[in-house]
Amino acid sequence: MTDHTSAREALQAVRSEVAKAVVGQDAAVTGLLIGLLSRGHVLLEGVPGVAKTLLVRTLATALSIDTRRVQFTPDLMPGDVTGSMIFDARTTEFEFRPGPVFTNLLLADEINRTPPKTQAALLEAMEERQVTIDGTSRPLPEPFLVAATQNPVEYEGTYPLPEAQLDRFLLKVALPVPPREQEIEVISRHARGFDPRDLASAGVRPVASGADLLAGAAAVRTVGVAPEVVAYVVDVCRATRTAPSLSLGASPRGATALLATSRAWAWLNGRDYVTPDDVKTLTHATLAHRLSLRPEAELEGVSVGAVLQTALDAVPVPR
Repeated sequence: MTDHTSAREALQAVRSEVAKAVVGQDAAVTGLLIGLLSRGHVLLEGVPGVAKTLLVRTLATALSIDTRRVQFTPDLMPGDVTGSMIFDARTTEFEFRPGPVFTNLLLADEINRTPPKTQAALLEAMEERQVTIDGTSRPLPEPFLVAATQNPVEYEGTYPLPEAQLDRFLLKVALPVPPREQEIEVISRHARGFDPRDLASAGVRPVASGADLLAGAAAVRTVGVAPEVVAYVVDVCRATRTAPSLSLGASPRGATALLATSRAWAWLNGRDYVTPDDVKTLTHATLAHRLSLRPEAELEGVSVGAVLQTALDAVPVPR
């Protein structure tokens, strides 16, 4: 059994561990795993109370990696996230005190509630995997993923994420309110004594490690992509640029992101090659948040998802 095979089996087992504490939300779990394997970041969108924080905490426990949580607020400063230089009276020197960004999995809760200056401080960490304080660059640990949450219904006191930062998120995953059957299961677990602050009592245990993630990420980079599938990825992105309802289509960065997520999805499903169906499966989660509607289309009630689906349907699928 190869290291890559062992890593895949370990990461596939993570879903079962997360399910011990979180009911449903399989798409979000898969999205976070794809983000970790593709060295990307994930934006989680859902109303309060759909287990966004619990999901990230449980995933980190099942993966045996370090996690930190930052509640983003209007008065949050860049140094509160990245760290800062602190004067040590004993040594009469300044020393660096790392911020919560120095972790494997950073939960950035309600990221759109903090000012652009603090959002920009996180941008370097997301893109360069380092932070620069007083001219000194400090690398972040590997693996490193930002799982940011935002609320789709509360807009008061928010600072919309700029397009440049949205483009840095590999995936955007919606966490819906669970259907009736799943909600009954959630409440039943609480009736039986489930405590979301005590994951050990729920039976959640580490089944994978940071080493498995790094081995998986290396394996994902070897997943083959036929020339016609590469062309399909490009044509899907180009179709969004000519969509009349969109003012901003998918950039070449979006195309590389779609390729990366498709490879990770293929590898998680036990294949060493990407199919057009893999591309179709990941198109919405990878591209939708990178697109902008024209004002007149918004007034008409057109959705980004519908426009993206129309563009996807118009592109011939390679055989």
